[in-house]
Amino acid sequence: MKKKKREYQSSELVKSFAKIYGFEDKLLAFEVKDFLKDYLKEALFREVEAVNLNGKILVIKIKSPLLKNDFRLRKTFLLNKFNTQFPEADFTDLQIL
Repeated sequence: MKKKKREYQSSELVKSFAKIYGFEDKLLAFEVKDFLKDYLKEALFREVEAVNLNGKILVIKIKSPLLKNDFRLRKTFLLNKFNTQFPEADFTDLQIL
């Protein structure tokens, strides 16, 4: 039980640090990328080049044309999935590059 409490405290510390120094967007982008790592198969995840946040717009850069097309076709589904997973972010759009 102590280990989980410590993990939670360090996570909160990182979030506080990010807020103070103004890199909350980058931290959230890392969290989204970690979520994608768990959500996608390893081979597909390797095709994800970058995840960034531009205001409330989530931008995912993908190397594979097939995966890029799949993400574009499922854009609404994925945007809802990300908003469910990260409700505090309230993403307004998802761009696939």
